[in-house]
Amino acid sequence: MLLDTASLYFRAFYGMPETVTAPDGTPVNAIRGLLDQMTLLVRTRKPTSLVACWDMDWRPEFRTKAVPSYKAHRLSADGSSEEVPANLSIQVPVIEEVLTAAGIAIAGHPGYEADDIMGTLAARSAEPVDVVTGDRDLFQLVDDERQVRIIYTVRGLRNMDVIDEAAVAAKYGIPGRAYADFAALRGDPSDGLPGVPGIGEKSAAALVNAFGSVDGIKHALDSGHGGFPKGTRDKLAKARDYLEVAMSVVRVADNAPLPPVEGKLPAVAPQPVRVKELGERWGLGSSLSRFMTAVS
Repeated sequence: MLLDTASLYFRAFYGMPETVTAPDGTPVNAIRGLLDQMTLLVRTRKPTSLVACWDMDWRPEFRTKAVPSYKAHRLSADGSSEEVPANLSIQVPVIEEVLTAAGIAIAGHPGYEADDIMGTLAARSAEPVDVVTGDRDLFQLVDDERQVRIIYTVRGLRNMDVIDEAAVAAKYGIPGRAYADFAALRGDPSDGLPGVPGIGEKSAAALVNAFGSVDGIKHALDSGHGGFPKGTRDKLAKARDYLEVAMSVVRVADNAPLPPVEGKLPAVAPQPVRVKELGERWGLGSSLSRFMTAVS
């Protein structure tokens, strides 16, 4: 099981009131909420291994060089970092401390997003993989043959959707593994990804079905191939420069230079004293105790 950790702790932060605090009054809603989510996932899905995947770079240079607008709207006022609520930012280092003390593997690499870490670990795995996320970008990882699925949390963990190739096809009308090409054409305002102006979901799906991929579309444009709906060729031709780089932004990396990651759940916490100290310091109470029982 690979966790899109930021997706989960953001959901926890906004789903649990900030009145959930440590003894000193510091909000711990994201910490407790994340632990509760992980407890539920472990109890219901029973993974043999678990890796918390981390954004070491939320806006990698290789993506912003290709498409400068990528996530630009999320920059802080001074342009130096991602704009994150202050009461969440102070909790993220504690989350990392707690997971480390509990023996949960954390994986990340400079210059890569958590999406790329999940893509890389999924590509390496010889076992079935569940990727837990609220981000539909990761639908591109589904692979029935290799048993890679998305556990989609957008409706909450008690109403999780299991996304496989059939689910992608049913939702978007495209082949199950074609989501990245579809997303590149359609664009995604939440990521600052422009897409092809004038091409929405239906048009993007039709193009993917007709030409197979963005590469297939580029080849058809360059060769004068017919078969484009009226006006669509002009839209694509005007966006030719974007199409040249879009997949390098949208496609999740499957070759991040990670060292081997051992995600086997610990029989006992490697730092039990530290777990106890963190629980007391931050008032993590039953959230931490239930989590430790679930993972050990």
